[in-house]
Amino acid sequence: MSDARQLVVTVDRGRCIGSGLCARTAPTDLALGPDGRAAPVRSASAGSEELTEAAEMCPVEAIAVRDAATGDLVAPLW
Repeated sequence: MSDARQLVVTVDRGRCIGSGLCARTAPTDLALGPDGRAAPVRSASAGSEELTEAAEMCPVEAIAVRDAATGDLVAPLW
């Protein structure tokens, strides 16, 4: 069993403007859907520097990365 922290990625699709920065930065965790807006690729992720960066560079702060066990916000952190 792995000790790696599991993360949950959410996208506020009402805020998302479909810039695509997130999908280009963290393609294993985020993709643009048929409507041109971002969506998580899977329900949980081990996380990566790319995923954190994608959440932090979203121009409308539509992406949140949280610890699956605690719900604590992991990114973006300002």
